[in-house]
Amino acid sequence: MNMKRASGNRVCSVARTLEILGDRWIFLILREAFFGVRNYDQFLSNLGIATNILSSRLKTLVAHGIMEKQQDRKDARRIRYRLTEKGLDLYTIVLAFMQWGDRWLADADGPPLELYHKGCGRRLEPVMNCAACGKTVHAHEVGYVEKKPFQTPKKSTT
Repeated sequence: MNMKRASGNRVCSVARTLEILGDRWIFLILREAFFGVRNYDQFLSNLGIATNILSSRLKTLVAHGIMEKQQDRKDARRIRYRLTEKGLDLYTIVLAFMQWGDRWLADADGPPLELYHKGCGRRLEPVMNCAACGKTVHAHEVGYVEKKPFQTPKKSTT
């Protein structure tokens, strides 16, 4: 797909990312992978997904270097799927989706899952911090500079 068309006239990393990850099944597969799921049958069982959809999404994740296929050491007939470094970098995005869902979509019982930091044993509240000063960053505190100028659509002369 033409990235300009997908994101309007702006060259955009969000649109580029959505070209690969913009499907609910992709994120649910990633969620399961972060929970430790490695085998096709386990993804299938946990997600209740059609086999053709699961195969297609796993193929996409492998093709983009987000997951890799490995032969199972215990059973050479089976394939295991593991997150690559590129895939592990998506963890903060999965956490952000979870955090938003917990805040805005939880039922009366509250969030269905609580995260804790293994290092200290305390409940984990993911936050975004500035790498330079360490302060928590909020949307209204972020500015940007476009490296490629926004393109105004050219009018047809015909």
